[in-house]
Amino acid sequence: MALETAFQDLQGQFQKLRDVLFGLHMTVIEDRPLQDDVALVDKFGDAAADLLGWLQEALTAATEGQQAVGHPTDVNQARRALTICQERFNRVTHRFSTDLMSYERIAELVSLGSERQGEWPTWTSSVKEGLDRCQQPFYDVNQALFLCWQEIAERVGMNSVSVQTKSVGQQIYVVPE
Repeated sequence: MALETAFQDLQGQFQKLRDVLFGLHMTVIEDRPLQDDVALVDKFGDAAADLLGWLQEALTAATEGQQAVGHPTDVNQARRALTICQERFNRVTHRFSTDLMSYERIAELVSLGSERQGEWPTWTSSVKEGLDRCQQPFYDVNQALFLCWQEIAERVGMNSVSVQTKSVGQQIYVVPE
C-alpha cells in the first residue's frame, strides 16, 4: 500500500469512528429520558464529548499527514502528523475503555436500566448498543494507524544508508635489523 493511500484510509477510518461516537453522544445526551437527572448520563456525555474532541484533533492531523505525502513528499511532516494521530487515538482508546466500557461503568448502566421505570430501560439498551457499535471502528483505526507506520518505516528504510565497520585488531610487524 502506498503512503498516500494509507493516509487516505486513516482519514476515512477516523471519520467512521467519529460518526459512530457522535451517534453515541447523541443517544446519551439527546435521547435520555427527561423526567430525571442522572449522574451517569453526565459521565457518559462528558466522556463522549471528550472523545469527539480528541478525534477531531486526530482527524486534523491525519489531513495534515495526507497533505505531507502529496507531491513533493515530506516524510518528516507525515511522521509528525502520524505521531499526533497516534497520541490522540491512544488517549481516545484509554478514555473509552476506562470511562465507557469498563466493567463498573457497564454494570452501572445495566443497573440503571433495571432499577428505573419508563424510558430508562430503552435508553440504557440504546447506549449499550451504541457502545458495541464502536468496537469495529476502533479496531479499523488501529489497523489504519499500523499501516501508516509500516509505510513510513518502509519509506525511511529505502532512503537510509548503512555503514559497517569491522575491526580486525592491530597488526604489528617487526622489521628485521
